[in-house]
Amino acid sequence: MTPIPLSRKKPRPRPALTPALLARAQKSLEDGKAEEVVVIDLAGKSSIADHMLIATGRSQRQVMALAERVVEAAKEAGYRPSVEGLRYGDWVLIDAGDLLVHIFRPEVRAFYNLEKMWGAAFADPGVSAS
Repeated sequence: MTPIPLSRKKPRPRPALTPALLARAQKSLEDGKAEEVVVIDLAGKSSIADHMLIATGRSQRQVMALAERVVEAAKEAGYRPSVEGLRYGDWVLIDAGDLLVHIFRPEVRAFYNLEKMWGAAFADPGVSAS
């Protein structure tokens, strides 16, 4: 029997969330004219992240642009975020360690209703850039 070699790829580091990253992400969403920005505090309630940001973009193009802004802000803060859904622009998920950012088109956000799933008790009103 031949042993299977272990992967030499280093795991992606998951740095602890700094308030600066959350502030940068919120600022990048605000600057990009995101709508209905909500911050959900998950610290001590979930092991997946400490905070979740949920925002709406009016079109696929705006959702993609907002996601690119958040990714750039995370990289500037020293994070290596993972991104899913950027190609389509309906729902983009950005995983920056202990910060998850969901950016939706309005119809998709209404359909999935993450705020309800995570409970209104977790939600804090965020920045609304209307």
